[in-house]
Amino acid sequence: MKKVGIIREGKRPIDRRVPLTPEQVLEVQKIFPDITVVCQPSPHRCFTDQEYSDLGISLQEDLSDCDIILGVKEVPLEDLMEEKTYLFFSHTIKEQPYNQQLLRTVLDRNIRLIDYELLSNGDGKRVVAFGRYAGLVGAYNAIWTYGKRYNLFHLKRAYQCHDLKELKAEFSKVKLPPVRIVITGGGRVSKGAMEILYGMGIRKVSPRDLRKKPFKRPVFTQLNARDYYEQSEGGEFSRREFYTHPERYRSIFTKYTKVADILIAGAYWDPRADRLFERSDMLKHNFHLSVVADITCDIDGSIPSTKRASTIDDPVYDYNPSDDHLEEAFTDEGNVTVMAIDNLPCELPRDASNDFGHDLIEHCFPNLFIDDENGMIENATITEKGELTPKFSYLHAYANGELKNHNA
Repeated sequence: MKKVGIIREGKRPIDRRVPLTPEQVLEVQKIFPDITVVCQPSPHRCFTDQEYSDLGISLQEDLSDCDIILGVKEVPLEDLMEEKTYLFFSHTIKEQPYNQQLLRTVLDRNIRLIDYELLSNGDGKRVVAFGRYAGLVGAYNAIWTYGKRYNLFHLKRAYQCHDLKELKAEFSKVKLPPVRIVITGGGRVSKGAMEILYGMGIRKVSPRDLRKKPFKRPVFTQLNARDYYEQSEGGEFSRREFYTHPERYRSIFTKYTKVADILIAGAYWDPRADRLFERSDMLKHNFHLSVVADITCDIDGSIPSTKRASTIDDPVYDYNPSDDHLEEAFTDEGNVTVMAIDNLPCELPRDASNDFGHDLIEHCFPNLFIDDENGMIENATITEKGELTPKFSYLHAYANGELKNHNA
């Protein structure tokens, strides 16, 4: 018999998501009879303590008798218990400086750390993620921001909606002029964003049509890398080469900034690649973007106006390209209004948690609790018995505080 504990989220700002909903805890115990799940009390979860206890799930402050600890975000150092197995998003594999001490503490306390971000199937595709909800909320916030900027309509904030169903009930309030919207990326984030735009009745068009044709209604297009990068030497675009050697390509994204009103950025960006556009481009008279919803939230990354993350409580700010500094949102028509919330799924925590827990049960737990025959758990394990696993040995210097920004 193994005991699993759902930890109270301790990172600030508080994350209200859960790895398993109350109903999913019962499902786990039914599918895996040798597993017992308990829940550490929390006043902040989107599912209350009462919702767990009403289904007979034990609330337990002390999780020291648990074998496996499930969380969502990084666990505060003081809460990490020795010689346990933890599953959470650690944000350490890219040697993020702010989590160096987290990895060091995990090693010192002989913790087996399994990172959700690394759980993948035989094709290398991630099996658990919150990307869809980042896209859903990011696109909704983009339209909320545009409506607010031009005083066109007033929507509830996403976090004020009980769930996705209530959020979709807001769509009928959206009355847009014939704006042009660009979405970057082809994964879960962009699919979530398109789900919102389709729900609002916004028509999808080709990248070329967005640039060339007149429209009397709002439209959007989805861009893949080949639509806004080209080979620097004039050769044909190669997807494999681009992702292996992005420095060989240059951005041609400005052909969209000349016509688009709203950018919803959901594509991964490699620092070796050109930025989508530069501040100098934003100063030109033909730069047309007025709202940027940067779901990627790469600070000083692919988009020059993303100077800091915004928050659920304070979701947008203005970027003044003339002076290269930030101002209060909606202060000047010459500014670009930026939405760069770095924890977007937290605005719809109940739905996001439900989908996440479903994927854990279907894809991860059979490997974790029964037999890791395809190596899913092994490949997602960063530390074990006080050592880095071979796959993550490149983190040795980082874990010891000896090196920053080293890549394997």
